Amino acid sequence: MSESEAYMVKAESQGSHRETFRALNPLGPVLSALRLIWDFTESNFDTFVIPNTSFGILGALASSVVTEGSQLSATYILIRTPLVLLFNWCNVLNFDLANQRHPESLQEDQLNKPWRPIVVGKITPEQTRRLMLITIPFALLLNYLLGVWKQGVFILIITWLYNDIGGGDELIRDPLISISYGLFNSASLETAVGPKSRINSQGVAWVAIISGVILTTMQIQDLKDQAGDRTRGRKSIVLVFGDTASRASIAVFICLWSFICPYFWGVGLPGYVLSGVPGAVVALNVVSKRTREEDARSWRWWCFWMITLYTQVILYNAGL
Repeated sequence: MSESEAYMVKAESQGSHRETFRALNPLGPVLSALRLIWDFTESNFDTFVIPNTSFGILGALASSVVTEGSQLSATYILIRTPLVLLFNWCNVLNFDLANQRHPESLQEDQLNKPWRPIVVGKITPEQTRRLMLITIPFALLLNYLLGVWKQGVFILIITWLYNDIGGGDELIRDPLISISYGLFNSASLETAVGPKSRINSQGVAWVAIISGVILTTMQIQDLKDQAGDRTRGRKSIVLVFGDTASRASIAVFICLWSFICPYFWGVGLPGYVLSGVPGAVVALNVVSKRTREEDARSWRWWCFWMITLYTQVILYNAGL
């Protein structure tokens, strides 16, 4: 037997062993599916799923302030935390599946996010479409069981407007994202407090304020993605109004909201310091550091800054 033939026999034997292992490992398909879900949602997990989950949990810890029910115990909220996380992750998955399967998205991701599953060939756009035939009904059922089906339906409508109608490529993009955040945040809070409590007028105002923060500062995520956005003709604020103007606008609004949010809750110096310090870091980075890597770092700082805004209600509830 030649060396090449021996190598082929060895490779076939190893392949057979791998197939046997997969057949004997019932968790293999499950783990593969979970890994695929993670690959689709990875870029939005710590910048969308975690902040929205944090909004719901932190709001629930001050439930007597933002809901009509009584103050809930920390144990009760801890038990419901996985449900809040599942709600956000499941609904973000549908958005990401819809967002990443279009030809223009593939072209953009080859420049901005070349690790995404369709780009690297783990799944095809057609298979992604078929996967959505499963994930969308699952999300609808989950949202209904959690008692947030109204927000869930509008989240799917915005997902359709953003991805399939092209709203994500127009100036209406940021308003759509802002409304989407409001829906996710209100549903996260309702999921965290459970079916016996409902958001009161102060809670609704708080959700609206955070949506205002998103509307005026969310374009920070577009700074790092300018190359890919330009190839698909996306009318992001940074491309329409210019890089310098967009950075100045972001810095100004971050400073304003770092003051407005503590003022809304009437908290003392700890509240202003808590949001003001990371806000100043983000604002300074945005105007002074302009490489793609630095813009990605500013985006992560922005996500952390958002969570500091969410904690203002905790400070108010604690009497600080």
